[in-house]
Amino acid sequence: MKVLVTGAAGFIGRAVGARLLDRGDINVLGVDNLNDYYAVALKHARLATLSGRPGFAFHHLDIADWTALEALFAAERPDYVVHLAAQAGVRYSIENPHVYAQSNLVGHTNVLEACRRHPVRHLVFASSSSVYGQNAKVPFSEDDRVDAPVSFYAATKKANEVMAHSYAHLYRFPVTGLRFFTVYGPWGRPDMAPWLFTEAILQERPIKVFNHGRMQRDFTYIDDIVEGVLRVMERPADGEPPFAVYNIGNHNPVPLTEFIAATEAACGREAVKEYLPMQEGDVPITYADTRRLREAVGFSPDTPLRAGMQAFVDWYRAYHSL
Repeated sequence: MKVLVTGAAGFIGRAVGARLLDRGDINVLGVDNLNDYYAVALKHARLATLSGRPGFAFHHLDIADWTALEALFAAERPDYVVHLAAQAGVRYSIENPHVYAQSNLVGHTNVLEACRRHPVRHLVFASSSSVYGQNAKVPFSEDDRVDAPVSFYAATKKANEVMAHSYAHLYRFPVTGLRFFTVYGPWGRPDMAPWLFTEAILQERPIKVFNHGRMQRDFTYIDDIVEGVLRVMERPADGEPPFAVYNIGNHNPVPLTEFIAATEAACGREAVKEYLPMQEGDVPITYADTRRLREAVGFSPDTPLRAGMQAFVDWYRAYHSL
């Protein structure tokens, strides 16, 4: 079996690639443009955990480059595609929307078209809990309306779902979108709260507590995300059209104050807190209804936050030789 993973040097992409290779019977084609949204050295370090492993091959290309992507599909003929490449970050999308249009819209179109021209058994792609915007109804269900995004990043992810649905309808190949809820864990992103808070606490700098701490997040550990991705990959939708969307979250919104306490416990010291108003494009709560995922694949995330944050902080210390 051959699986193409876009965004292979990213946080989730690296973890998915590693788990696939652990099976021993899968060839993984990793694709990434290694952009500099955050430290490229971290992306190279992630890739180093995959490079040299039997069955892994890396292709340095941008999914927005149609000629290069189409040539790769024509040459390699993957059986499955796990499409995780995207320009991430809610707040950066307000500063630089063109980057999001290029990667998340043009790039996503290219992946869909490549899968149409070189048929695959199943295309699984990353969406986001951000599509729910300021939805007041909780928990967030896949049946909720998601047509009022509060950031351009969220708008691109909603567009990804609609685009994918059209391809599943027109060309009858299975496509599934996964709405990830605040993913954290070892090899995580340095622009997200687990890294930012851990770094600040260990360096005895203040942490920024937005909306004066009155926020909740459905933190989802990376191993649970990977388990969900791989279970979904091998269970394509069979409806008309063959399209599905699933939430992947811990189904347990945690107050920001509790998350800070878990980080402090893992770091072994108390945080200095700087209280600030809500950031533009942010939302007060995320909360995943995971019933549909459980019914489809017999699994939903359940790693406790304190255990997950301890694993992250232990990795962070090791990565930085602290």
